[in-house]
Parts: sequence; C-alpha cells; structure tokens
Amino acid sequence: MRLLRIIPDNTQFSFMRFRRVSFPFSALLSIVTILLFFGLSLNYGIDFKGGTLIELQAKSGKADVGALRHAANAFNVGDVEVQEFGNTGGLSLRFPLQAGGEVGQQAVVQKARDAFQSDYEFRRVETVGPRVSGELVQSGTVGIILAVLGVLIYLWFRFEMEFAIGAVIATLHDLVLTIGFFAITRIEFNMTSMAAILTIVGYSLNDTVVVFDRIRELLRRYKSMPTEQLLDLSINSTLSRTVMTSVTTLLSLIALVIFGGEAIKGFALAMLFGVVVGTYSSIFIAAPVLIYLGVRVGSESPEFGGGKVPQPAE
Repeated sequence: MRLLRIIPDNTQFSFMRFRRVSFPFSALLSIVTILLFFGLSLNYGIDFKGGTLIELQAKSGKADVGALRHAANAFNVGDVEVQEFGNTGGLSLRFPLQAGGEVGQQAVVQKARDAFQSDYEFRRVETVGPRVSGELVQSGTVGIILAVLGVLIYLWFRFEMEFAIGAVIATLHDLVLTIGFFAITRIEFNMTSMAAILTIVGYSLNDTVVVFDRIRELLRRYKSMPTEQLLDLSINSTLSRTVMTSVTTLLSLIALVIFGGEAIKGFALAMLFGVVVGTYSSIFIAAPVLIYLGVRVGSESPEFGGGKVPQPAE
C-alpha cells in the first residue's frame, strides 16, 4: 500500500499563508472569466440555440470539408457551421432555425440528404425548435440555482451559516471558472455541459464537506490553537484522501477523453478542468475564507450552537 501512497501521512504544509495569494489570484481569474463570457459568449449548441444538427460519416476516405461547406451554403438557409471531428471522415453540420417551424427544419434535412447521402452516411439528425431551446435554457439555469441554494441550506443545518457561505463561495468560484473554460476553449455548450457543471458542483462540495467536517472535529478538540494553525491541520489531515480521490477521478476522465469518442469528449474535458479547480478551491478558497467569515477557535462552536468549545478529554 505504501507504493500507492501519493501524499505521505502527517504532512505539515502551511496552506493558510497562501490565502493572500490565492484570493487575489482567484478573484482576478473570475473577473477575466466574466469579461470573456460577455465578450466571447459561449459556443452554444443546438440545445440552446435551436436549429438542426446533422452528423455525417464519409463512406470512403476523408471528408472534403471545403466542398461540403460550399454545397451546404448553396442551400441559402443562413450561416451553416461545418466542423470536422475525429480522424476518420466525421463531419457535423449545424443549420440555424428556419422560418416555418418544423416544416422548415425538415426541408433543410431533406436538402442535406439529397445532396450528401451518396457520399456520406447520416449518423445523427437532431432538430430543436425555439420553444424547446428556450425551455432548456430556463430549466438548466433553474437547476444550477437550486443546486447552489440546496448546498447553502444543507450546510447551514449541517454546520453553521459561516461554513455554508464558505462552501457556496467556493462552489460559485468553480462554476465561474468552468464557464470561463467553455468560453476560452469554444467547446460546444449544451445540455451535456450543464450535466458536467452540476457534477462539478457535487464533486467540489464533497471535497469541501470532508475538510469542513475535520475542522469541526478539531474545533471540539483544541481550544487554544490559533485558527490558521487549526485550519492547516485540518487540511493536512485530509490531504491524502483529497489527492487520492482527485487522481483516481482524473485517470478515469483522461481515459474518457482519449477513448470515449466525440459524443462525451466535451463532458470529459469539462470534468477534468472541474476536478482540478474543485480540489484547488476546497483547499485554498473554502477553508481560508472561514477566517474572514469570523470562525475562531474558542469562540462559537459550529456544532453546539453558540456554546463554548469543550476542552479535550484528558
């Protein structure tokens, strides 16, 4: 088992001293992310924009992207996005919403079949109307908001409000940076991406709760230890578990990125980024922010509702 141990036991890293660097660094990244979101926006998929998505596979050889784009634009149905994926002749075409609703969308599909079915195999045809795409945007946004509120309420009852606020700050930090990841990489943002974001929220929260639970335990055990030292002790005592969980998750996600195919590659890449950011935030954001929220050793206990922290047993 020692050969598999990534982090040794009884580490004594001083994480709290880095809070004067990690907080400005994270704040700067968050501001840049917000600017990128409004400047570049996201590469919204058909789930949110509406329209028609067609995935093709060349029957022989590689796909001729230029010829196919020229032929698709000749349909005169608006700007057509043509993208090559994989290395085996795979192509995707995205047509914008058409006048006439479902009839207009099906007319585009028929034009594509007439023009390309002799040279390409139609792997996937998906059509989303404006009403459906609007409902998906609304449902996804509500889902994320409810998830964050659920985190706040759960940790309020599980610990105390200071801990709940700290966890929500770390969770929002992860959400904002993940959105920035989508904006920079131009990975298609669709309902699978929303699933990745909600999964990242759960992963980040799990890491944070483990650290918070150890903090609460040590608050009961030590009354005179300085707050910064107690937080460092809490993180160090859970560091091996945190790193091992992150590494095993990352290995699985790397396998998905390499072997999972294009359908889930965006999800896997977002999760890769989210696991790294979630691990970082649970150590350098969630725990240190408790200092600024007023959590102090020897003051109010997060479990006993305002009573003094009991002395450790002799």
